[in-house]
Amino acid sequence: MTDAARAAELAARGSYGRLLALLSSRTHDIALAEDALAEAFARALSHWPAHGIPDNPDAWLLTTARNRLTDSQRRQFRFPTVNEIPDMPSSELADGSIPDRRLSLLMVCAHPAIAQDLHVPLMLQTVLGLEAKTIARLFLISPVALSKRLVRTKAKIRDAGIPFALPCDGALRERSTAILEALYALHAHDWLDPAENLGDEAFYLADLLGRLIVDNAEALGLAALIAFSHARARARIVDDMLVPTDEQDVTLWNDALIRYGKRQLHCAYVKSSVGRFQIEAAIESVHIARKETGSTDWLALNKLYVALLKIAPSVGSLVAQAVVTGRLHGPRAGQEALDAAETVTGSGYQPLWAARADLQARAGNHLAAAKSYDKAISLATDGPTINLLARKRVLELKK
Repeated sequence: MTDAARAAELAARGSYGRLLALLSSRTHDIALAEDALAEAFARALSHWPAHGIPDNPDAWLLTTARNRLTDSQRRQFRFPTVNEIPDMPSSELADGSIPDRRLSLLMVCAHPAIAQDLHVPLMLQTVLGLEAKTIARLFLISPVALSKRLVRTKAKIRDAGIPFALPCDGALRERSTAILEALYALHAHDWLDPAENLGDEAFYLADLLGRLIVDNAEALGLAALIAFSHARARARIVDDMLVPTDEQDVTLWNDALIRYGKRQLHCAYVKSSVGRFQIEAAIESVHIARKETGSTDWLALNKLYVALLKIAPSVGSLVAQAVVTGRLHGPRAGQEALDAAETVTGSGYQPLWAARADLQARAGNHLAAAKSYDKAISLATDGPTINLLARKRVLELKK
């Protein structure tokens, strides 16, 4: 990959949402802004190798996309240059930086006039940059059907003139629920591939929302959850192999992110408004505590999973609690809990088979464990997880 292509890729990863939010906030036409930005990136790939990478790639892309919009709109709109962007302190404009308007675009995506089941998919595509086929896979729906609905929704935003502005406090709080769900989905999509930087976007926006809505405990909880997860990023995958949390090298964990997560989780706790993201962050904090204590508090994890299953039951939590049960009360108790979980998850849930294999291995049933690892491998979709399961399967066959 050439330097120019690499610079364009980095700009696409780090700035796409900000640029799209800025452009579409002036036209109220997300699809038109997307087309203009796509053409700007395409021009960068041909222009930058010949003329050099600009000092401020974001500003170059904004200007190019703005000119494309100006042409297509027959100069009916005037878009600000980087130095003309309103409502920004001069200190923030000194380096030609572009303001972050993604939050206002997220609010547009969560507008009550838009179908509720499209709030999160629309955010994931327009603001956070996921492709429709990826979003469709996350939500187990048809990519073609989703794409058509998203196109119609963008047209509705344009035609209805939905304002690209932060709503009043009450509406902001109401819409923040959908925004947090989108950021959580982005975090979940990104966690095995930190190089994509999508989790960085989720972290940044969760922190921004927590500062904007100071009484939103769940925003603080989500920011803490993502921070704790990011703190373990360097230790999560080693030599293209997933490392289980309780086996990770704690010296590779990021202390600054851990401190941040603890602060946010404490601030959320004192608001006495417990929710799903706070409990998930608390679960992460128990694992993080191993860096100081040298061991994992399985009893604390069990209590937290019980609470999580009451507030926001999920197949992942059911399987995780079965694993914790096996650690506390032995492999047989864990397998019984896993059998009960399977009635809810079904037999096609990959983490269930990985958990079953681990419990069977702990019980000394090595052949059964190897067969369960085979099943888990057949259901896995990412390389690091497959490599871990394959290694464990080989170890069981040797016993």
